[in-house]
Amino acid sequence: MKPRFSHQRTQALTLTEVLVVIFVFAFAVALLLPALAAAKRKHARINCISNLKQIGIAYRLWEGDNNGKYPMSVSVTNGGAMELIATGNVAAVFEVMSNELSTPKILLCPEDTHRTYATSFSTGFSSANISYFVNPDAVETYPQMILDGDDNLLVDGKRVQSGILNLWTNSSIAWTKDRHHGVGNIGMADGSAMQVTSEGFQRANREALNSALTPGSATNRLLIP
Repeated sequence: MKPRFSHQRTQALTLTEVLVVIFVFAFAVALLLPALAAAKRKHARINCISNLKQIGIAYRLWEGDNNGKYPMSVSVTNGGAMELIATGNVAAVFEVMSNELSTPKILLCPEDTHRTYATSFSTGFSSANISYFVNPDAVETYPQMILDGDDNLLVDGKRVQSGILNLWTNSSIAWTKDRHHGVGNIGMADGSAMQVTSEGFQRANREALNSALTPGSATNRLLIP
């Protein structure tokens, strides 16, 4: 038998149909991009809180082996970082806890674009690899004291600089917009971590001052990397 051949021509898409397809595709992309961006931001926030929780665990493990004290309260001669933090040396605190932290990568917020990951605590490790401030006066026995947190802070309208920062009871505190969409994460002296707004940070600062070692203390010190 002779094969049959179709005499029907395959029709190409018309210009109108092509434009409709392009429009539908562009519309779908426009709908998906914000959702993907929001999912990415949420993932970064979760990772940041996870970092602070891991750091909090490291503090608790370290103080368990050092008479209930964090590195900021133990002399260098006894393996702590007390004298070094007097100059604002944040990196020294985490170097002391290197065994408990395991990796310096957890010291960098996923949304911190100004710093880089460190590969080890022994080579070139510095504040350039740290996204989180440290409260040198935090102690485990006062669980509501702020221990650490994102360092992208505005105090009285100015971005904080590296070194020792004094937060007063009437300080105006806010997060910058370059991380977590204007909110931030803090860790507490009891090892917990949470996301807070600028108002939430100010409230936590006041509560921390109320639970400080010296009742009525008017300032809360932070070490900014």
